[in-house]
Amino acid sequence: MPSERVSARTRRWALAMIWLIPLVWTVNILAARQAPGVVSPHVLALGRWGLSGAILSVLSARELLTQCAYVWQHRWRYVALGACGMWICGAWVYLAGESTVGMNISLIYASSPVLIALGSVLWLGERFSKRQTLGVILAMTGVVHVVVKGEWAHLTQVQLVPGDLWILGASISWAAYALLQKRWSTTLSPTAQLACICWGGVAVLLPFAAWELSQVNTPALTPHAWFLMAITALLPGVGAYWIYGWTQKVLGASRVAMTLYLAPLYTAVVAWLVLGEPLGWQHLVGGVLILSGVGLVMAVQTAHHAKSETDVV
Repeated sequence: MPSERVSARTRRWALAMIWLIPLVWTVNILAARQAPGVVSPHVLALGRWGLSGAILSVLSARELLTQCAYVWQHRWRYVALGACGMWICGAWVYLAGESTVGMNISLIYASSPVLIALGSVLWLGERFSKRQTLGVILAMTGVVHVVVKGEWAHLTQVQLVPGDLWILGASISWAAYALLQKRWSTTLSPTAQLACICWGGVAVLLPFAAWELSQVNTPALTPHAWFLMAITALLPGVGAYWIYGWTQKVLGASRVAMTLYLAPLYTAVVAWLVLGEPLGWQHLVGGVLILSGVGLVMAVQTAHHAKSETDVV
């Protein structure tokens, strides 16, 4: 639940900033498509989150020093969050980029908020309406439609691209990442919290990156590779994750999650302009189903949230 003590000005800033989240995250999808042959997936993810963790640790150094006992007490939480948010939602996205297109990555990822809503019911005990159930069915149908490339009539003969499965796993992991943060409350600021999660992710990523670097076919670290690490650290790393965490505290998880549904639209335009990726009917139909489903789910959640705020006033 968002804080009831924030000012109207802070809420206005938060409402404006949430529109940046899906746009900034498109940078990560572009990097995933450009990374093959330039930098290996786990090395890219390690560089991204190692740099992000360093930046965030400097910004929150005083708080981290005073809260070091608290951080150490909950260290395994940060390892778990880092595994979900930085390893699976990091390296697996780059693995997906080796064999699937950016539009597929974005569309399949758009199912994450529905999985979050479903997990909230099964794990956190939240109530679920018939409209929300219909939304889950629509959204998941859209995901399958994209994955099978619209070939429902020949479903058993469809050749799944490995990247579609990698990104499906990443979308499930993102839901777990969000649910764990909702379940594990923290006294840390968004900056310090994200710094700890980054280092948890680095701990998980390190052995995988070391293994990749030991392989003879792993690309050497060129300036292009370092650029991809830096740009993904600054924009979809520090930028998007920090905005997501801060706006979630101000506005609530449901409202912020709604902006993630814009990711397919943002990515479609960016991938078309930058990568020259064509749009197929399976993307259009899948996008409509996913956005319709998540719209049904989140419309109910937002209405309940607005009512609760009115009751408080």
